[in-house]
Amino acid sequence: MRHRLRLTSAALVAAALLLAGCSGGDDPEPKDDSTEPTSQAPVEEPTYWPLTGLEVKGELPKNAILVTKVDNTGSSAPQVGLGSADMVVEELVEGGMTRLAAFYYSKMPKTIGPVRSMRASDIGIVPEGATVVTSGAAQVTLNRVNAAGIPWITEGAKEVYREPSRSAPYNLFARLGDIAKRVKAEETPESYLPFGDAADLPKGIPARTLTADFGAHSTSWEFRNGTYVNTNSYAAEGDEFPATSVLVLRVKVGDAGYKDPAGYPVPETKFEGKGPALLFHGGRLVRGTWQKDGHRGAISLKTKGGELVVPAGRVWIELVPAANGNITWAKR
Repeated sequence: MRHRLRLTSAALVAAALLLAGCSGGDDPEPKDDSTEPTSQAPVEEPTYWPLTGLEVKGELPKNAILVTKVDNTGSSAPQVGLGSADMVVEELVEGGMTRLAAFYYSKMPKTIGPVRSMRASDIGIVPEGATVVTSGAAQVTLNRVNAAGIPWITEGAKEVYREPSRSAPYNLFARLGDIAKRVKAEETPESYLPFGDAADLPKGIPARTLTADFGAHSTSWEFRNGTYVNTNSYAAEGDEFPATSVLVLRVKVGDAGYKDPAGYPVPETKFEGKGPALLFHGGRLVRGTWQKDGHRGAISLKTKGGELVVPAGRVWIELVPAANGNITWAKR
């Protein structure tokens, strides 16, 4: 069978040659030397973490961003879980004290706390799609937070518990890893800050230490070995937030319209509009301005020379009151 196939093929070739020889005198068609363009596999664009601007190795998690309200007084010591945060925002509360909004997305700590209550200021701080972990809030604040469409989780959820070794109200803690398993992101979070390359920063001026003064509380930083260390932190040892940059934004502060149980008027940070910005990175200070359209608008930063980027990394944002807050720094 195999032999007969060879003969048949040979006969076909001979017949084809004979027909070619008997054809007219037309010139053969010119050979096409052109080559078809080779198709290349599309180059995948890198994905970046929305809260740090660092490149993602692998895939983004399916959970939503979790913003946890953390006490920031001496009574909170030791704070647990700050070392795992992607970003922290410090905001003014009543009596000139501050509270922290700790953002988690790339990594979830086993435990975070002490968890405290929300303020109306958080409406402008919490990004679209995020869920807040909180001890609750005054009813007037809850009404505004709910109207803004911000979901929140508080005591009563199985992942939020009281720590018996601490006294109330500084004994509320949350298991963020467990919360993240059931709070899913509906869509990929947008970048919180205009992240970029440190090489694109203006030179700025030397500034290795800084202090953000909110009135009754000040937060101090010192640049050491490539990161900023909070020298008066309440965080547990080894669980401090390692800030690559400290971004100070001068903001307007109004009256939230009610008083706390101690009788102090509750302030409301207006995290919208525009104002001065101070970016501390690499032991240097770059001055600029910030702008944000509405509560959910994107944050933009500029200098006189153009756009100002925040170097990729973990950022602590100080929302310092423009009227009665203060910011100081030194070269040393």
